[in-house]
Amino acid sequence: MVNQNDTLVLLIDVQEKMMPAINNKDEIINNCCILAQGAKLLELPVLVTRQYPKGLGDTVPELLNALGEHDNTDKMGFSCLYDDNGFVDKLTKKNIIVAGVETHICVQQTVLDLIDKGFNVYVAADCCGSRSELNRTVSLMRMEKAGAVITTSESLLFEIMRTASHPARKAIQGLVK
Repeated sequence: MVNQNDTLVLLIDVQEKMMPAINNKDEIINNCCILAQGAKLLELPVLVTRQYPKGLGDTVPELLNALGEHDNTDKMGFSCLYDDNGFVDKLTKKNIIVAGVETHICVQQTVLDLIDKGFNVYVAADCCGSRSELNRTVSLMRMEKAGAVITTSESLLFEIMRTASHPARKAIQGLVK
């Protein structure tokens, strides 16, 4: 199970010029915001990547607001681990919660690389999107077969809290309602 002490959240390429083409984009952006806010309440590190920001723009404003102050890693490779940009050094936890777009490209390649490097990977499926639902669905199946745990952001947040007595429970419950 994912835990509070050895977990971080990775939000991949939820960018302004990419999101208009993503199936169910509003729901995905909203769920990414909930995940980001929940991570802050649980004091989990959050990493944010941007694929070729010169062409695809910044992270969407809604997510920027949810994140507050944060560190971006810009990349050209589809996997977050491909470029020599210092990103790998930021992976300081064993459990990585992954979310973002596109599921079948940047998310999938990153997840496969993380698994290959020995990380425990949890994909928040409700926070992942592609232009095509078929690409998203097949990619989620492939990542699961490779060893990733496919779940949801709400499930992960409550799993990290473990009990109803967790100090962040009421705030997180408010986020997901």
